[in-house]
Amino acid sequence: MSEKPSGDLRQRIDKWLFFTRMVKSRSLAQGLLNSGHVKVNGTSIRQPSFQVKVGDRVEIALDRRDLILIVKSGGERRGPYEEAKELYEDLTPPREKTERLTMLEQAQRIKGSGRPTKKERRETDRLFPNAGDVDFGSGINWDDD
Repeated sequence: MSEKPSGDLRQRIDKWLFFTRMVKSRSLAQGLLNSGHVKVNGTSIRQPSFQVKVGDRVEIALDRRDLILIVKSGGERRGPYEEAKELYEDLTPPREKTERLTMLEQAQRIKGSGRPTKKERRETDRLFPNAGDVDFGSGINWDDD
């Protein structure tokens, strides 16, 4: 067997992201890397085979947050969260106090505020562009007697 020396603690970035529970699967990790949402030491990484080592700074741009992590060690398996958080040090700044509303939350009306105006209805319709295109009679021949 060819064992790596203990001084060379390197691991593929897609495996490391999976083992740290930043993503649910290695396929999702590879997709995140291919789309350019991961930086290691300030350099955008697009190859899942890129090797990270202890001390590397990993920046991940996720949907609702950006993470800044320092690699503390490589993982051997995807274990529980308590085990996974020992693989990195989180330098992510705390979230802002004012959370942004999702598009769905923005489209909801406050109860008791009355009917929407024409302008408000058009703004809501822009969120769901194909909502009015439903054809309930498709596939039914009404002339068939």
